[in-house]
Amino acid sequence: MGDISFESNLKASDGDGDLSSISLRPFDLSDVEDSMLWASDDQVTRFCTWESEDGINFFKNKVINNHPWFKAICLGNKPIGAILVTPNSGDCNKCRAILGYVVASKYWGKGIATRAVKMVTGIIFDEWPHLQRLEATVDVDNLASQKVLQKAGFKREGVLRKYITLKGKATDVVMFSLLSTDHKI
Repeated sequence: MGDISFESNLKASDGDGDLSSISLRPFDLSDVEDSMLWASDDQVTRFCTWESEDGINFFKNKVINNHPWFKAICLGNKPIGAILVTPNSGDCNKCRAILGYVVASKYWGKGIATRAVKMVTGIIFDEWPHLQRLEATVDVDNLASQKVLQKAGFKREGVLRKYITLKGKATDVVMFSLLSTDHKI
């Protein structure tokens, strides 16, 4: 899959330029410097699986190890975040995949994450015809990310207690899902 573009009515309020063109594209090793601005930001990594000081290793593991669906969320051609879809393994789980995303804190509240999620859901079920369910788990305290998923059409299924270990602590998460039949409604 190449670049995906999306035109919207997003306007910058802080001098960052026009936010009307958001695109998703594969990461390149030349994106490391720009990506470290958000991948090592404590605000951004608060709900992420990596620590801010380990952002470079997270990036290298995903880009260099050729994650099956890891894309840069770009403004212009500059990566301001990432979005990924991770397939489950095994025959009985291959109908499901996990969605994850992150956006630089400077761009929070502008609808960028919601647009990126909608872009992914608009194509992933066609790219992966075996996929029936796209899941996302969100820390119960991350209300902004929960809103992103709801605006993108995901259904809130409930709270999974002590479901993941995040920053060394067992954490409750909210499970969201989108079915292949949902995104066509």
